[in-house]
Amino acid sequence: MRTGAILATLLIITGSLAGCFQEDVPVAPPVEEEAPTGVFVTGPDGLPVNVPAIPMTFQFSDVGETGPEPSIGITSSGCVFFIAMEKVMRSCDYGASWVNSADIASAPSTSDPYGWVDPITDRIFNVQMVGLATTWIAFSDDDGETWVGNPHDSGPVPLNDHIKLGSGPWTDDGYGVPGQMSPAYEEAVYFCYNKLAGIFCYTSFDGGASFDIGGQIYGLATTNGGLHGAITTAPDGTVYVTPRVATPTVILSKDNGFSWETRTMGEDVNTPNPRKNTEVGTDTESNAYHIWTGADSGVYMSRSTDSGDSWEQESIRISPVEVISSTFPQIDAGDPGRIAITYLGSEDSDALGQPGLDGGEWGGNPHYATANVSYYLYVTYSLNALDENPVFHTYRVSTDPVQIGAICLNSGDCRDIGGSNRNLLDFNDLHIDRDGRVYVAFADGCTGDCATMEDPQPEDSRSRLGSVYYLATGPSLYVGQPELEALL
Repeated sequence: MRTGAILATLLIITGSLAGCFQEDVPVAPPVEEEAPTGVFVTGPDGLPVNVPAIPMTFQFSDVGETGPEPSIGITSSGCVFFIAMEKVMRSCDYGASWVNSADIASAPSTSDPYGWVDPITDRIFNVQMVGLATTWIAFSDDDGETWVGNPHDSGPVPLNDHIKLGSGPWTDDGYGVPGQMSPAYEEAVYFCYNKLAGIFCYTSFDGGASFDIGGQIYGLATTNGGLHGAITTAPDGTVYVTPRVATPTVILSKDNGFSWETRTMGEDVNTPNPRKNTEVGTDTESNAYHIWTGADSGVYMSRSTDSGDSWEQESIRISPVEVISSTFPQIDAGDPGRIAITYLGSEDSDALGQPGLDGGEWGGNPHYATANVSYYLYVTYSLNALDENPVFHTYRVSTDPVQIGAICLNSGDCRDIGGSNRNLLDFNDLHIDRDGRVYVAFADGCTGDCATMEDPQPEDSRSRLGSVYYLATGPSLYVGQPELEALL
């Protein structure tokens, strides 16, 4: 990615029919304009549909620090927080500049970071895993000017990993029954991690200062069943956690973590192994959208309109068929049917069938990608995602590759190609602000000479620069908002 602010402007140009219209001369039908390179308008099967693309532009920002496994959140003041490894980076001028938000009282080292901004209270959480035994959770209520840090003992070894934190409304059942636990914080705060035995989740009643209630919610169903994606909450208080298993699955709680249930979907497309986690987005009416990477390495979705009780079993393809490989899908939603998804993807179809890193013919799994595969950052919008035949508007946002060659998706099974191909680690992030503007956090593996040379190789693509794209102009994910205009 080029440093500084870059406008990745991708506009649909509408043509007009020229000529004279005479009574005895037939009028030629209008010519259908093809979308510009890197722009796709598709239906629920990933195939093109004859619908004009939504005009959108995206603004790039270089965070200036190492950024694998980034989290992003935006407070009501407009300050953006980018959290990866030890530093909490803050920008209050729309990405024009970034600073370390504070000398926070945090642990001296970390092996797994996570960040969360509570959209109701504006509390910013910085979660850091210390070694394999303890997690340090710090939070700020003044846009990162001051922080309170508390270690949370996430249990003895062996292995605590994939730490995640989220927050959402109290319910009227279970832990949320009024007066039962006398919550001292407006929102329920959830903390999850994995151990070798499975997934463990806890509920905090004091805004993340302590987590005394909870336990194991999911067993080790497969080799990677103990790993999980982000915590998502809906306005009605439903909480979702996604395990890393062969059949797309969500674990949900409707009583603030007192009890958990499991729902499956997507058996028609399955998920590849190894691959990374799935995620759920929820809209203002508590409809839920579960996305994952399918066995063909496309991005798929299942929807629930009853707060997660039931899910469509026939999967919807979000990514266009031209994107033959993808990973790190993330989602957020605004009003019903208005969603945005980001992922890393490749259109290098010529590489399919070539020898992959596993010794067989490469079929699109990034973990085994060949050296001639380039991954870019994509953003997909839908403004009618609840319709029978939703339309997806996909933009290849990055102007140069994010990664060349393989992206290691399993920490215990990486292949070295001129350096570790696990430089991007496990996930990216996407969230919207109070205006419905989309922000994407990612680690850029192809910087400097790699971003400009004619034929970059995997060994040139081992950076991990903290990077952000956000919607500069285009539609809000909230119906009541006007068309969004550039912030800079």
